[in-house]
Amino acid sequence: MTDTVAAPGEAGRRVSWIELYFDLVFVFAVSQVAHVMVEHPDGRGVVAALGLFVTLWWTWIGYVILYNRYGEDSAAQRLFMLAGTIPCAIAATQAHVVSDVHLGGLALALAGARVVLAVAFPATSGQGHGAGRAAGLGYAVSAAIFAVSAVVPAPVNYVLWGVALAQEAGFLLLAQARQRRRSGDRTGRRRRPDRRELLAPPAEPGLAVNAPHLAERFNLFMIILLGEIVISVASAAVDAHGHEAGLRVGFLAGLVLAGALWWIYFDSSAGINEFVLRASGGNPAMAYGIYAGGHVPPAFGLLLIAAGVNLSLHDAPPTAATWFVSAGLAAYMVGTRGFTLGVERRWYARLLRTLVVVATVCLALLHRVVSAPTVVVLVAVWAVAVAALVTVRGPVVMRHLREHPLRFFADR
Repeated sequence: MTDTVAAPGEAGRRVSWIELYFDLVFVFAVSQVAHVMVEHPDGRGVVAALGLFVTLWWTWIGYVILYNRYGEDSAAQRLFMLAGTIPCAIAATQAHVVSDVHLGGLALALAGARVVLAVAFPATSGQGHGAGRAAGLGYAVSAAIFAVSAVVPAPVNYVLWGVALAQEAGFLLLAQARQRRRSGDRTGRRRRPDRRELLAPPAEPGLAVNAPHLAERFNLFMIILLGEIVISVASAAVDAHGHEAGLRVGFLAGLVLAGALWWIYFDSSAGINEFVLRASGGNPAMAYGIYAGGHVPPAFGLLLIAAGVNLSLHDAPPTAATWFVSAGLAAYMVGTRGFTLGVERRWYARLLRTLVVVATVCLALLHRVVSAPTVVVLVAVWAVAVAALVTVRGPVVMRHLREHPLRFFADR
């Protein structure tokens, strides 16, 4: 992560060892999500994998916010994190049944992970922190919803999962925004919050997030997802029955692609994200927009790329393989804003960015004239070009951020 100076009054707390241990569970979980798309390379498999990923993603975020707000690396808090690894690990092992009708085991494991959070938030928040008690109540409700979903048929169980995740977001990161929407002016009408208010620190200290810690935690998780691409390339290399030159070039291109994706995120996007959150004083709504919600497209895009590269390097790759790679790269570029050409808000700049995204997706059409490994090579070259653009334009964007933070954030 890029070294930066903490904002006034904000401690630059680092990620603890127990959090890194906890994330080991999700190393396996994300590999299972990618495996679903490898086993089912079609639209149904992608939808199932996306639903599973979002559910696991929000489970992980619950533990991230728990330690971000109240973590002091005490024995009790370590025990809560260790207790959470058990249901989360069980949920990860059940990921392979996501395309089947029976999801009872997965639902119960997810309910168990939320029971731990329901106890941990009020127990670790201390006296006078209503936010901790509210989050604990929210997770207790979610645990009950997930438990009920284990005994109801599809698609009702999926609807219940969506309800549980939505209300968790309200308790965790959108409580301040929800409170402002409910508040009205002197006439009794609801008042739409000013853009400057959305960048202001929360009125209740218990709602604020620690920007340096949250940024580092998400950056480390992005490393885990990038590692899934490396694993996919290595696995395809081990499973390859032939040693054609095209496959060997494809293996190298997969590693180059992973390196370019790392560059796009960590050379520019990671620093910009942290700067925005610091400038807002740890505003939870901003944290949701940048990290909890904003990182879903690039994070899942990396898993799409991992699955697509793995399939592309097989002897008989399916048609969906190259689409996974190109669509995943497009989602990653949009989510990280890695191809921002500048800070101009003119219509032609937006149009140009849209055309870049469309062109990225359309790279998959090249599979009609060249082999799938060759498409991976071309996608890697495209990603390297985007990384070079990030290197050139990144300092310009950051300079504008420092000079005009409110105007830039509001217009994004």
